[in-house]
Amino acid sequence: MTKDIYVIVEHRQENIRDITFELLTKGYELSKDRGKLNAVLLGYQNEKLVDSLKPFADTIINIEDERLKDFNAEYYQIALSSLLQEKKPFITLTGQTAFGIDFAPSLATSLDMPYTADCINVEIDNEKVLTEKQIYGGKVNSKVLLADNWGYIVSLRPGSFAPKEGELSAEVTTVPSAITEDIDYRNFVQYVEAVKGEVDITQSDIVIGIGRGIKEDKNLPLMEEFAKSIGGVLACSRPVVDAGWLPKDRQVGSSGKTVKPKLYIAVGISGAFQHVMGMKAADIIVAINKDPNAPIFTVADYGIVADLFQVIPKLNAKITEMKGA
Repeated sequence: MTKDIYVIVEHRQENIRDITFELLTKGYELSKDRGKLNAVLLGYQNEKLVDSLKPFADTIINIEDERLKDFNAEYYQIALSSLLQEKKPFITLTGQTAFGIDFAPSLATSLDMPYTADCINVEIDNEKVLTEKQIYGGKVNSKVLLADNWGYIVSLRPGSFAPKEGELSAEVTTVPSAITEDIDYRNFVQYVEAVKGEVDITQSDIVIGIGRGIKEDKNLPLMEEFAKSIGGVLACSRPVVDAGWLPKDRQVGSSGKTVKPKLYIAVGISGAFQHVMGMKAADIIVAINKDPNAPIFTVADYGIVADLFQVIPKLNAKITEMKGA
């Protein structure tokens, strides 16, 4: 009996969301030597999305219905419930995003399937499914053994896996939509794009993240000078936004943005898991903090245990010197 893995494709405005490629990366690992990796795409006129997915899955299960053009959790549940009951995949992965949170719990309940939310990992050990979650504010990682069942639904936290380049060539299977009636109690109205600030921290190769360790807003010019000198942009943790020192669109973390730069420098950031989940996919992470026990050092590739007000001016001076040379 095969152990197929299903990944529910998340898309918006005709673009596949990054979380989907993270899930497909994990799904590939889980499906190896067990079964096929299937990307489940619900939408309408999906040709462009199908082409983007082909290198990342063995099979694309394409369900087209005009009512699936824009996300509606009720329609998704109807279509997926029928599919999962018929095909019985071993593990179905979705993102711990507004998308996944909206339909996954009710879908699992309707099918009487074990469901674990907000996981940072999922493993198969001797055909038993274990999920890993963070508890006590991220201080402890716990492994949860799921009860025996024909299938499982797991939602994974964004940023838990770095997406890899696709090396597959998926076949496309079209499955008829199981939606037979219109839903009048829940309708998609319109998509409203968040107002973009003057800086898009998600597009920069170098991001300087600052935390409460900068102490007060009068120290912002020092940090802005450092970001400018190194060719990066200034971002922050939630306490900086709460204090009103930087706008919300500069916040990195679970309640902010996810960034994946080539270099992330965390300055005066303790490293709460809410912040870490928004930046741990960076290629290189450098942490500057005077507390040697700060959690940020557990995810950093390089760490400087020192007072940031001594380190940053010296770095600024050195960069200026090197540019002059």
